[in-house]
Amino acid sequence: MSAIPPIRRSVIVPLDPAAAFELFARRISTWWPLAARSAGASPAVSCAIEERVGGRVYERGSDGSDTLWGTVLVWEPPERLVITWHPGREASEAQEIEVLFLTLGAHTRVELEHRGWERAQRDAAALRDRFAGGWPSVLARFEALASGEPMPEVTGPGCQVER
Repeated sequence: MSAIPPIRRSVIVPLDPAAAFELFARRISTWWPLAARSAGASPAVSCAIEERVGGRVYERGSDGSDTLWGTVLVWEPPERLVITWHPGREASEAQEIEVLFLTLGAHTRVELEHRGWERAQRDAAALRDRFAGGWPSVLARFEALASGEPMPEVTGPGCQVER
């Protein structure tokens, strides 16, 4: 199989890198659109990233169950976060997401790269297309919250499972 290109998206937020990292990683549940982007069998009520290499990236359902989305590979606040990513899929099919927090004057440029699509095997290209359509609206919520603006509704495809 030929290499499938990564998804690259970036937003600029009016925060310093430490505050942007804090919001993105430690307060993900405040901006992640759980109603439209969850993978558990039970409706999600929160999500979190455990603050250490080897930590879980997961959602918690209304029934108290946890659904694993991935694992922390690199935890380097306030500059860099790398996680595996497989919400609703087997860990053997996980991609990687790397997020960089770059100083841009009084702002921070947050760069996200979602890569490793080949691990999804037969439906890798379709999976990549689905996430390419979903990341813009998800990151728009992060950007809006960082800017003190109302968070928009998510649009486009996502990883919501049928309940």
